[in-house]
Amino acid sequence: MNGITSIGELVRDAVQRGPKRLVVAYAQDAHTLEAVYDAVEQGLVNATLLGEPDVIRGICAENGIDHNRFNIIGEWNDAACVEKAVRMVNEGQGDILMKGLVSTDKYMRGILSKEYGLVPPKGMLSHVVVMKLPQYHKLLLVSDVAIIPYPDLAQKTTMIKYLVATANGLGIKHPKVACIAPSEQLLPSVASSTDGAILAKMGDRGAFGQATVDGPLALDVAIVPDIVKIKKLESSPVAGDADCLVFPNLDTANVFFKMCTQLCGAELACIVAGASVPCVLTSRGDSRATKLNSIALACMMSGN
Repeated sequence: MNGITSIGELVRDAVQRGPKRLVVAYAQDAHTLEAVYDAVEQGLVNATLLGEPDVIRGICAENGIDHNRFNIIGEWNDAACVEKAVRMVNEGQGDILMKGLVSTDKYMRGILSKEYGLVPPKGMLSHVVVMKLPQYHKLLLVSDVAIIPYPDLAQKTTMIKYLVATANGLGIKHPKVACIAPSEQLLPSVASSTDGAILAKMGDRGAFGQATVDGPLALDVAIVPDIVKIKKLESSPVAGDADCLVFPNLDTANVFFKMCTQLCGAELACIVAGASVPCVLTSRGDSRATKLNSIALACMMSGN
């Protein structure tokens, strides 16, 4: 097994690389401020916060956070915070962008802005989750749980490239990618099945670099070695040992993601891939730890 194998190792290795410059749009919720403070204290980042200064300082006081550890820039509107934060990063004043107490649609609109955004022409954004499940023997990278509702074959191709790049950034030099479908049998009438077969063939021909792609694979076949033996699928180079899961749509990916977090005790780190810099996108309800882990993942990917 190669590369980082736990979320703790991810944070440790990110710290060892030295601090990055983090810009946070509308940093006005306790979990975000706590996570950014932890990141500053651990040496992951130097942080600039955009938002209402009095509100930020008040939340810091309530939670035992030294607001003097941040550079605070006053801005009293959430959408304006996003625009200013994105412009700062676009102008080279930050290495990482992070969402605070602002809706995902406003955050994404800023990143995608043709005037000042962070996405190149014809570029595509995708959400990448790195998770450590107690039930699985290594990190698992998942896409796409938040941005692309029903990816077509071209979008899945790009999603795989982002997953592979993220895995490489974590030191996983030859990731195994499973294209998830209802069955490992090729079902011509099911798009996820035919897409999985095409993507696997593309992988055989080197479309994804030093990665092994197989599909279609049912979820249990992708990650459970005993199921692989029962179904006599040992010839698959990915089955039972996947590093990356590509889901057929947002519905299935999001259900899997929330099942892992709410019922299975998964530790998480999440970023948006495809922009000119890593962008941290977590839910407003995500924990302090998840937001800190996501900052660390963004630091690992910054400059890659």
